Amino acid sequence: MVRSTDSHILICQRAPDHPLALKWEFPGGKIEPGEDPVQALRRELEEELGIQAVIGDQVAQVLHTYRNGNAVELTFFRVTEFSGELLNKIFADIQWVPRTTLPDYDFLEADVDLVKEIAGGKVI
Repeated sequence: MVRSTDSHILICQRAPDHPLALKWEFPGGKIEPGEDPVQALRRELEEELGIQAVIGDQVAQVLHTYRNGNAVELTFFRVTEFSGELLNKIFADIQWVPRTTLPDYDFLEADVDLVKEIAGGKVI
């Protein structure tokens, strides 16, 4: 999510009792049966943050295989508009941060390349 007033990016820190605890990530989650990626993101943002988001253009797609062999396919979308009050429902922390500071956070491995592209102004 990109805040329209100052272009800060919303990042979320995984809870201590979740897999890959305390790693930073972008909000979103798994696609449920019968959903497309846009529907899934809209649902996840409501479940995780209590907002109704307007999902914009796709900005990236990432295929990543972790060292343990688990593979993930991630699709990232631009979100600049939402209604409702932003609530932290499941994370250890959520923060709006300047794009240039993104590499200072300990992100999930699957997000690292995109973090660098966003910080460098190549994406979003």
